[in-house]
Amino acid sequence: MAMKNLRLKAARAALDMSQQELAERVGVSRQTINAIEKGDYNPTIKLCIRVCQVLGKTLDELFWEDMDSP
Repeated sequence: MAMKNLRLKAARAALDMSQQELAERVGVSRQTINAIEKGDYNPTIKLCIRVCQVLGKTLDELFWEDMDSP
């Protein structure tokens, strides 16, 4: 089961960027961004990298789960 991606949502919000704006900048639909944030969609590594580039974050910061946490 996918986890909600609150880090992605927070990074997007910190830049005052809507789901629609982020979607347009990475070349996907707003529904795709919404599904990633809700944990309903597991994006490809290519899409993850594009999102990170737009938001100025690393893959670790936005997508990698901390395996040490319970």
